[in-house]
Formats: sequence, C-alpha cells, structure tokens
Amino acid sequence: MPTDLSLESMKQFVADHFEEFVNRRNAAVIHRNMTPDFLDHDGPGGKPTDLTGDEKMMLGMYEAMPDLHVTVVEMLAEGDRVMCRNIWRWTDRATGQPLTFQGFVLWRFQGRRIAERWATVTSPSPNPGWV
Repeated sequence: MPTDLSLESMKQFVADHFEEFVNRRNAAVIHRNMTPDFLDHDGPGGKPTDLTGDEKMMLGMYEAMPDLHVTVVEMLAEGDRVMCRNIWRWTDRATGQPLTFQGFVLWRFQGRRIAERWATVTSPSPNPGWV
C-alpha cells in the first residue's frame, strides 16, 4: 500500500522519529512509527534486521553513549521515500573525547508508517565540529 502522506509530512515524520528514537532515548517508539513487517536492510553490523533488532541496537547505543545526539542536516523526499543526511555526536566514555559520524538514510513509507530503511555511515572520528 502506498502512502498518502505529503512529501513535507514524510520529512517531518522522519525528523520526529530521529528526535524521539535517538535524542529522547525512546526506543519503543519504533513500534508506533514502523510497519509490523519493517525491514532495516542495514541494521547492526550491516546485516538486515527487524523492529526488535533496531530497538535492541538503540538500547545498546543509549547505554554505551549516554550523550548521543543526532542532527538531521538535510532531507529530500520523492514518491514514498525520504533521504536524509545526519550527524551523530557523543563523548567517548573512556577518553572523554567528542566523537562523530555522518550518515545517509533512505526511508520508504507504506501507509502512514516506515516500512524499510537503508543506511550508510562513516567510521567514528574526532568531532571536528561539522555542521
């Protein structure tokens, strides 16, 4: 089933999802925002996973990176998809060094939820203050 959301509504949905799922540390929101058969093509370790796998991944990230914060830098939308570029920042607990990685995520909507995700990210590096 295609989506009836507007391009702007899909972009806002993705921005709100990042805010709640990452910045507010609410892993359970994935069950509201994704379809029951959601497929993350690039889950933990670069392997496909489902809702449960992504939820477990984020719970682990909350534990390992308590100050983790994602910033959505830009988004594009077309058809039933949203592509965004984002920057993830946190402080390494062992060294106190600020770290960052950047990523691109493509989300596909089905109805009023996200059905699929594809992602690519850079390796963590010292935070040079990218914007």
